[in-house]
Amino acid sequence: MENIQSRPRISVRRIAVAGIFSALTIVLTLIPSLGYIPIPPFSITTMHIPVIIAAVLDGPLTGAFVGLMFGLSSLYTAATIFSGMPVAPFFLNPLVSVVPRILIGLAAYYVFAWLNKLVKNKTVSIIGAALGGTLTNTVGVLGMIYVLYAQQYVEAVGATTAGKSALAIIFSGAFLNMLVEIAAASLISVPVVLALQRFKK
Repeated sequence: MENIQSRPRISVRRIAVAGIFSALTIVLTLIPSLGYIPIPPFSITTMHIPVIIAAVLDGPLTGAFVGLMFGLSSLYTAATIFSGMPVAPFFLNPLVSVVPRILIGLAAYYVFAWLNKLVKNKTVSIIGAALGGTLTNTVGVLGMIYVLYAQQYVEAVGATTAGKSALAIIFSGAFLNMLVEIAAASLISVPVVLALQRFKK
């Protein structure tokens, strides 16, 4: 007889983790002042951080589910709250707004698991997860925009390709922001994950 204990189970704790961090992600997405924190000259995105934390705490499936909620709420806000913005139409495509956000959870977990085996240091592993998740969010979203809408995006933001490629225009404005977002994700994720893991034990 097959050992039932060996089957992956959806535990009450896993449902709770997925639900709590999905709700937090949705709140951050729907309240722009929380999801985008203005620190001139940057605008720091925080909406991907619950996805990273959920993935580190409870594995790739939970991380991917919270990422799905992030993506769906992003698609919703593109159609409603931010519908008047020039770049909003690009986020109505799930390949831009949803798929990269699902991948945040997967990237964060597997980077965390790999570093945890390699260096056996939780803090370093969580920082690695923050790095992997943030890079996946930025590169995934902008990469899909480049693949699907390069010229339309350049025109929407009022830029010109004279002397610059569309790729450079799309990614140049995000580089410094991404570095700050990696730092913010690390500073928030490390104490939260360590505290929740101690609480779990």
